[in-house]
Amino acid sequence: MATEFAAWRLDAADADAEQLPVLADVDVVVIGGGAAGVSAATVCAENGLSVVIVEKYGFFGGAAVAGMSGTICGLYLASERGRPQQVVRGFTERFRAALAEHGGVTEPQRYGKTWTVAHDPLRWRESADAFLQNAGVRILLHTTLIGVLLDGETHQGVVVASSAGRSLIRAARTIDASGDAAVIARAGQPTRFGDDGRIQNPTMFFRIAGVDVDSFWHAYGTDTICPPWVTRAIEADRDAGHDLPRSHIWIFRTTRPGELLVNATRLIGEGGRMLNVIDPEDFTEAEIRGRRQVREYAGFLRRHLPGCADSYVVDTGVEAGIRQTRTIVSAETLMNEDVLRCRKREDGVVRSPWPIELHSGERPVLNWLLDDFYEVPYLALVPRHGENVIAAGRCLGAEHEALASARVTAQCFEYGHAAAQATVLSLREGLPFRRIDGRDVRDAMRAAGSEI
Repeated sequence: MATEFAAWRLDAADADAEQLPVLADVDVVVIGGGAAGVSAATVCAENGLSVVIVEKYGFFGGAAVAGMSGTICGLYLASERGRPQQVVRGFTERFRAALAEHGGVTEPQRYGKTWTVAHDPLRWRESADAFLQNAGVRILLHTTLIGVLLDGETHQGVVVASSAGRSLIRAARTIDASGDAAVIARAGQPTRFGDDGRIQNPTMFFRIAGVDVDSFWHAYGTDTICPPWVTRAIEADRDAGHDLPRSHIWIFRTTRPGELLVNATRLIGEGGRMLNVIDPEDFTEAEIRGRRQVREYAGFLRRHLPGCADSYVVDTGVEAGIRQTRTIVSAETLMNEDVLRCRKREDGVVRSPWPIELHSGERPVLNWLLDDFYEVPYLALVPRHGENVIAAGRCLGAEHEALASARVTAQCFEYGHAAAQATVLSLREGLPFRRIDGRDVRDAMRAAGSEI
């Protein structure tokens, strides 16, 4: 990172804490309104807890909507034979079904050796609103985490800011669904950045409309990962001076006629420098470079792909698509070997069939888990240090390559589900998160519909 930023810990006994207005005093505060946060807040509230969810944007969705990742990856087994076989359900399936009810999600699309579905970002926001409001969650949009309230190492709430000023949310338990381990880092508790500081590249998704989709798919083929002739055309245009750093691109059907979702950009800094989007300077560079690359790839599609001659860019993500930033130093770590060997475990709370999909070099690297899946241990969500806080989402404790599999949307919904069930158990039984048996969390999730 080019810039260093300090944590802000506010001691519960400090005069500053007494002077801040208390916005809420609840059982649970959830920071972040992506897949994990929406799931966690909904399930906690459905179990009778008082819940506040804090989201910096004016809508929910996180990387799936603001970053326009646009797909719910991680639902289906990878296989070289047969049809899509869904192996992840629970809250993930509840949300997918809600989208489907309103035409907000596609049927499965081939993605190499597995399948995925694409969603409509507006329907995603509306579905999240409905889940949270129906569950009775108190919603705070346009509100940002700026600090944490601690008694020693025990979390007692958070400090938030908005245009109205700063205020305090007191909470018996905190769920860090920020994606960046923002709560845990603000508390000064340990986190990691990828593989000795090397993290996956961000990207900038975009949608194009005005496409003759029949002509496009006839030429492109049934796989969303581009065929070799497209890669060759990209490389030829790059040699001719176009800014097209990524040769292997992915294009998806959407729920809208004449439209495609494109994942093509590769965002790196000047001279090939890695961009760490925790740093606002790097994030800024990623955003600006991303928008420029979108125009380059959109031009490439118009020049070379059948059906795209009259296409135009509808929009890009509100922010660059983030694959990885901080991860927590957890009570147990999801290891690379756990993923590669498809390890099952009694305390597994989330299953994942998604490949190791690593974006940190010249081209994406995919390591398939054929006809199988692994399970993420409960304690990968629990920080090794600090009390009354649990993580949910892509900031779980995992080795670098393992995270490249474990970070995707279907699993993030289920991390939120797991964190919520653990929070219910923690409050009901008066137990620290680290003392909860992962098998009990697993049983509660299974009773609520998760397939584990």
